[in-house]
Amino acid sequence: MILAVIVGNGAREHAISKALVRGGANLKAFMSSNNPGIAKLAQNNVKLSSLDNFKELIDFSQGSDFVVIGPEAPLVVGVANALESAGIPCIGPTIEAAQLEGSKMFTRELLRKYDIKSNIPFESFDTMEGVEHWIDELGLENVVVKPDGLTGGKGVRVFGAHLHNKQEVLEYCQECLNSSGGFVIEEKLDGEEFTLQTFVDGTHVIPTPLVQDHKRAFEGDEGPNTGGMGSYSMKDHLMPFITKEDVSLALAEMEQSISALKKETNAEYKGFLYGQYMKTRKGIKLVEFNVRFGDPEAMNVLSIMESNMVDICLKIIDGTLTDKLEFKSVATVCKYLVPAGYPMNPAKNYPIEVDESSLDSLGVQYYYASVDKREENVYTTGSRTMGLLGTGNSLEEAENLAEQATKHVKGPLFHRADIGTNKLLQKRIDHMNTILK
Repeated sequence: MILAVIVGNGAREHAISKALVRGGANLKAFMSSNNPGIAKLAQNNVKLSSLDNFKELIDFSQGSDFVVIGPEAPLVVGVANALESAGIPCIGPTIEAAQLEGSKMFTRELLRKYDIKSNIPFESFDTMEGVEHWIDELGLENVVVKPDGLTGGKGVRVFGAHLHNKQEVLEYCQECLNSSGGFVIEEKLDGEEFTLQTFVDGTHVIPTPLVQDHKRAFEGDEGPNTGGMGSYSMKDHLMPFITKEDVSLALAEMEQSISALKKETNAEYKGFLYGQYMKTRKGIKLVEFNVRFGDPEAMNVLSIMESNMVDICLKIIDGTLTDKLEFKSVATVCKYLVPAGYPMNPAKNYPIEVDESSLDSLGVQYYYASVDKREENVYTTGSRTMGLLGTGNSLEEAENLAEQATKHVKGPLFHRADIGTNKLLQKRIDHMNTILK
């Protein structure tokens, strides 16, 4: 029997944990708060600690076959290196390889050096020198500012949406310098984003079905950016506006990036790699890499994966992951329940009630996210609370199930009812058609 350790306590980690247990693993969980869904799968074999407490993690992981790292934060400070040096195999890139998410400056420069076509016009800055000149060259209306380090999906500022004049752009650049030491100013893209999540064994990059996430907090794509309010995938594993050729191109670019990374740093990338791409008038362009599964997008693909997650992890470790993976031919819709006031001022430490038996009866998958179980109650902790995933033969069927499921979770929560609806999908199709005219 394989013994696996999961690190992390969000909905993404709950989805990974379900896949591991379904694949036959015995599970242990190393978490910073008590996610009841993961704890149940681990039969309460749980250690609560800071996720970057490497000594406690190594002690806890002794005797396990491998450790799976869910979130990005421990990866970019070297958790994989620490585990490997202790002789414990790790599913997750080393600190050198994790720069693909940990440093936007590193990634854009790498793609430029190795002439990877999905890169976009950009410049990196660690002082304010030359900033105004580059803004003028790019055109103020085309400016996107990204802090260099991790921002949980909330640090990007786009001219027109978040920044409204040159002074605001310059002020935000200075703020980035103060907080992360550097930033990238890159060209604003116009198009539709899609998420291509992959498994990587050092050489081979094996894809999963495409997913589209919804970053804005409120219906109609209004409000501030979040970590993601929900996501959908289609029965054919593509998007109505994304072709097989588009996917092949993005996948080839990911393979080239992994190869470039190895040439540059001598690091073999092993783990999950998430490419956020946008289809534009100029072709497929990279928005960003993430060195882990997406949250919520992990729920869409792992819940319908028929291939064995334990086998995949063992092949990642051995460098032998060459097989095409199998997924059910169904559509999925994930809706996130989030605390009132999220993301700016979320309600914390409020109890929620989850009617698991009703969710089971509906046939909906549910994933606990930013929660903490204390004694018999489950409390909000300030970020997204619970992911609910419906599947069906059509997007409409999957959306209907996910929406019904929201009635079975009580608390000071809200969600975006429009995610996965045909109306919102048509808006995206129309947008893409306009761009490609």
